[in-house]
Parts: sequence; structure tokens; C-alpha cells
Amino acid sequence: MNERPHIANMHSAIIKTLKASTAAAILVCLASGVSELAMAQQAGPGGEADVPAFAPGMIKHMQAMRGFRDADRGVQPTPAVIPRFEIDQDPSGTIATFQPGAATFPFNNAFFQNLGTNGRTCFTCHQPQSAWTVSAADVAARFKASAGIDPIFRLVDGATCPSADVSTLAAKRRAYALLIDKGLIRIGLPMPAGAQFQVVSVNDPYDCTTNPTTGLTSPTSGIVSMYRRPLPSTNLGFLSTIMWDGREPTLASQAKDATLGHAQADAAPSDAQQAQMVAFESGIFTAQEIDRKAGALHSDNATGGAVALSLQLSNFFIGVNDPLGQNPRNVPFNPNIFDLFKPWLGLGGGGGDTRQRLSIARGEEIFNTTKINITGVGGLNDALNTTSIPGFCGTCHDTPNVGNHSVKAPLNIGVADAGAKSPPALDISGLPVFTLRCNDGALAGNIFTVTDPGRALITGNCADIGKVKGPILRGLAARAPYFHNGSASTLPDVVNFYDQRFGIGFTREQKSDLVNFLNSL
Repeated sequence: MNERPHIANMHSAIIKTLKASTAAAILVCLASGVSELAMAQQAGPGGEADVPAFAPGMIKHMQAMRGFRDADRGVQPTPAVIPRFEIDQDPSGTIATFQPGAATFPFNNAFFQNLGTNGRTCFTCHQPQSAWTVSAADVAARFKASAGIDPIFRLVDGATCPSADVSTLAAKRRAYALLIDKGLIRIGLPMPAGAQFQVVSVNDPYDCTTNPTTGLTSPTSGIVSMYRRPLPSTNLGFLSTIMWDGREPTLASQAKDATLGHAQADAAPSDAQQAQMVAFESGIFTAQEIDRKAGALHSDNATGGAVALSLQLSNFFIGVNDPLGQNPRNVPFNPNIFDLFKPWLGLGGGGGDTRQRLSIARGEEIFNTTKINITGVGGLNDALNTTSIPGFCGTCHDTPNVGNHSVKAPLNIGVADAGAKSPPALDISGLPVFTLRCNDGALAGNIFTVTDPGRALITGNCADIGKVKGPILRGLAARAPYFHNGSASTLPDVVNFYDQRFGIGFTREQKSDLVNFLNSL
């Protein structure tokens, strides 16, 4: 807690010396969304040794999709500068981005440059006002303002399928419906060679996976198309896993794939360009700065906001606070993950800001202390061979004051389920439904019905069906909807899902407090 005065002083200095920009930005589905194209991956100049197994098929698919021509043209607008400290409005108040080093000038940084053929840059699908991803609300506004010609609206992955009809404005609205309504990008991945499972059937409203031109050519070959939220390209120093399914080995390989895939580039970015992309996205920190009702989230000794978050990085290492014994320093797990607003628990007075601050602080306590009976979670209960695990929110969100898992730990909590096991409180309408049958391994004979096979499309293992990583929890208020498939429109939907899925029994006040806390991250 002795850092708190120092953090407050840093905030004062930054706000006095820097004029915060309120201009919105956009970042591309290039640097942190869903890419897989040019995985000449980590091979560096002339080498191919580290190319992931999925990459050649993914690259071939994405390049072939260039056959579906975009009639729309236009290049992504770019701001003149990304200030050292930038604030933008979001639905809950103000989101901030902080660069500890210096401001960034996009004109000479590859992250903001048009390196492809469709007008996109890394600044198309990752916007600072949306915590360096995209929100469904912002995408809808961009569609309306541009009549669907903004560079984010490209057939290759913005449409439900590259073959979609975009001949009229109404047709475009249908083609880009998942992007507009849920902020989802199409991810096309090849069926892994030697997979333990096959695709028995697909309920595909877009005829993308079911069409051999764009999808499967047999139950065990071809391309499977899922729809996922682009991940934020900020706070990346805290990552333990890159991409929802953990498919990318490094940020450089991800940047390369994104350029060749999302931007449909003719050539991979150079090593220097990749380094620029990675340096920018690794050098920014984003968090909620001001709550509309509570005010500044770093006042009265609280340590919310982007500046305070940047100071947490020196304490992070892979395995920090891991609950299952993977902490290399052998420090016991502490379920008290967040201590940002603990000083507010003792506030007095009856003003609106005080009431909101007390609610936020109570929500933090609920997150830290609520006991959860963890059952049926793939990657936990099966891995530990136990039907019930006594846990907390922090069992899966263990990185202190950040909230992701500090080691690679893809889990299946049921968000990807469909059919009879459809997740409670979530909206999975509009997503394709895959029926998968396991033919080999310990799960042979089992049938899975899911909207997304998850990490299984990378490993080929039945045990990985439906598994994805848990994302960083900072900047949540700015980037609805939630979960990898956008099935939670709001944070109350997220809380209701967990409450029903694990039978927690939150009261109405507890739910309200927890949502207020999550909105303040």
C-alpha cells in the first residue's frame, strides 16, 4: 500500500503536463484479434522451424478468400499522435491509455501503417475508446456513419462468410451482422491432421463451414469457421497465452499472421515492422480511469487507472499466484486478487460518489472472497480427477490486479456449449453449432455440441473441445460484449451466467456491487 501516494503523484503530474486526447482511434484486427495467415512464424529470416502446425492451412485459406473481391475501397484513418496519456469516453465513464515511455507518432510506426491490400491497419479493429479492441456499439456506429465501407467491413473475416452478398446496404447489414451486433470476427481454422474427433454435422446459418469452397471438404478436412471477439492489444506484458485458443507462440508471429490475414497483405511484414508493432502494443496500459458516479478511480488512496496498472508489471511473472502449484517461487495462492479499492471500504458520508465507491469496494471484496464450488470445468475438474473443487473467482483469474490466469490454462466453463447444455443467461443465437464425435483417445464415443471447438482445433484433442483462455479483466466497461463469442451483452449478463452456472446464490445487491467493481477495472 505504500505505493499509493506515489501513484497519486504520478497521476497529478501526467494530467498537468499532458493534454489528454478524446479522439477515438481504431486498431486493426491485425495486432490482436484472430490471425493465422503468414505463419512463416517465428522462423526469423530464412527459417521455418517454428511454424505452428495450423498455420499453412490457415494461410492457404485466407489467401484463397481473396477470390471474393471487396468492391469497397478506402484506407484506415490514423490520428497524428497517440498521446502519452489519453482518455476516452466509454459507457461507464472514462477509459485511459498510458504509455510510460513517450507519445507514439503513427506516421512512422508499422502498427498504424497500411501494409495490406484492403485498407486495414492494426488500427482498424483495436480502438482506444474500446480498450484497444472493438465494442459492438462502436462497430454499429461505424457501419452507420460509413454505410458499411469502413475498412473493418471486409469480406475476408468481417462478414459471416467471404461469399456473403454485399450488393446492397441491406445485404451488407446481413453479411456483417455478427460483427455489428456482437463485435465478432470470423476465424477460419483447418481441421488438424490426425484429430481425435470428426465433424458429424454443422447447423450453419451462413453456409460457410458447410460449403466446401469456404469450409469443410470432409468430416476430418477443410476449414471450420467460428466467430470470436478480437482481444485487446494492450496490457500485453501480463499475458501468459496469446489468442483465445493459445495458437500463437509470440506476439511477433501474431502480428505477421494478422498482416497476411486480416489485412490480406501480399508479403509478410519485415522483422523491423513486426518489432514496431510488438513494441507499441507491449508499451501501452489501459484501464478505467473515471467512473461516472464514483469519480476518479485513483482518489482517496485507491489505485485504479492506467498509471497504477503500469506499475504492476514489475511484479508479474509467469506463474505468479497460480493456485495449482505452478508458481516458480513457491509462494502460496492468495485468493485476494484485487486490492485497488480496499481503502474505500471505510469511507464515510452519504454523497452519491461515496455510495458508488463503497459499492465498488464491496464488489471487489465479493470477487475476492466468494466461495465457489467448481464443477464440470474442463481443464480443472477433469485434469485433477475430482468432481468438486472449492475455489474462488481468483482460482481462474489469479494474476494480481489484472485478473487473467498467470500460466497457460485453457478452460471450458460451458460458454461454448450448445443444444441441451446451452449456457444459462447467455445469448448464443446466430452462432453455428457443431456436433463433434470423438473417435480416439480416452473420450472416444463421446459427442460434443458446441458453437466453437476452441483449442481442440489446434491440438486435435477431444479433451480440448470448448476450451479457451480467460482474458485480462482490465478495461471491461469499454469493450462489451463479453466472452470469446460475445454471448454476454453486458456485465450483468456475465455475473448472472456465473451465478447460475455455479449455483453461487448472489443477492441483488451483491450482483450490483460486483458489476460496479468490474466496470471500474
